[in-house]
Amino acid sequence: MGAGPFYGPGFGLLEERDPEVAALLLDEVERVRGGLQLIASENFASPAVLAALGSTLSNKYAEGYPGGRYYGGCEVVDRAERLAVKRARELFGAEHANVQPHSGASANLAAYAALLQPGDRMLAMALPHGGHLTHGSRANFSGRWFDVASYGVRRDTELIDYDEVRDLALRHQPKLIVCGATAYPRLIDFGVFRGIADEVGAWLMADVAHPMGLIAARAIPSPVPEADVVTFTTHKTLRGPRGGGILCTAELAARIDRAVFPFTQGGPMMHAVAAKAVAFGEALRPEFAGYARQVIANARALSEALAEAGMRPVTGGTDTHLALIDVRGLGVTGAEAELRCAAAGITLNRNAIPYDPEPPRVTSGVRVGTPCVTTQGLEPRDLREVGALVARAVRDQESAADVRDKVTALLGIHQPYMDQ
Repeated sequence: MGAGPFYGPGFGLLEERDPEVAALLLDEVERVRGGLQLIASENFASPAVLAALGSTLSNKYAEGYPGGRYYGGCEVVDRAERLAVKRARELFGAEHANVQPHSGASANLAAYAALLQPGDRMLAMALPHGGHLTHGSRANFSGRWFDVASYGVRRDTELIDYDEVRDLALRHQPKLIVCGATAYPRLIDFGVFRGIADEVGAWLMADVAHPMGLIAARAIPSPVPEADVVTFTTHKTLRGPRGGGILCTAELAARIDRAVFPFTQGGPMMHAVAAKAVAFGEALRPEFAGYARQVIANARALSEALAEAGMRPVTGGTDTHLALIDVRGLGVTGAEAELRCAAAGITLNRNAIPYDPEPPRVTSGVRVGTPCVTTQGLEPRDLREVGALVARAVRDQESAADVRDKVTALLGIHQPYMDQ
């Protein structure tokens, strides 16, 4: 297999000087071409994004911000960062954007640092109900440095209980309320959260790392008009490089910038900043809106197919790019389902479901997402077939070889990074 356009002209030199690493890179392309990628937090960045990531901007130290760096020779990377900021503000309708965070977790750390002091109280979604490690888990800095009260979903509907959120906010009087999740398939009512935050005098932060590409495309509602701070990643539904970002009101701009640098990070990765600019530019194009709508349509088709095959979608379905699936109806755990799918050429991840009786390393569910397969060109009719294949692989581990053959046939004309 050739390196393809995504590895650029320098790949031949890498093959010559370090064939071991070159082989690893080619093996990863073969891996993603050889199976269905249903990890909800992954996507395939464009060759243009990868070109920026592999550029000489990687060499430049640029602590500080455009026009105020602590190193000389930053005139070119200043232009790259200003362009990324301009495009982010236009794309999301935000008053201010910081594009330097290395990841979503880094963005959350900086947002907390801008708004809180150690020991302050915050209210956020519980990890077992779909939240994130950085929303107050005791295994994470957020749960160790702050006094965190957690809200969850109702046992009967598995939807966020906004009455409970309000009751908890009134009882605990948090300084910050966090909304957003990593395994919640329904839309979040940012307006209701805004009202609760105003009632208790709290800042409102929306962590939309997962659906930010859908928000960029106006396929689902945006938190920008409601939240004081919005954190996000660029590598999930936004289909950019691995990295993070922060949007905020003009009032908080200086605090957010100081919290990113110098408080939580040093020099930004300017190649990644340039790649973010590329991704924002791609998301501003009309075709990206069509992509985002297709992601949602595909997720719904997949969820419906899994339900028909006896795998219950949590909340009964999805409004976004992901679905959370209860696999107990097939007599397996999430960990077993993940392994059986992997043997059949289908990559997904085990995931806790609300009120899960199993421990986190086992779980009663799996999480599936459609960003990758939509980038590859699969449509709802294909995702219905994918749902049947997932269910068969989970139900009957003896079917792995046959399912893998059908996966290979399905992907025959839907390969990522095909040679041009």
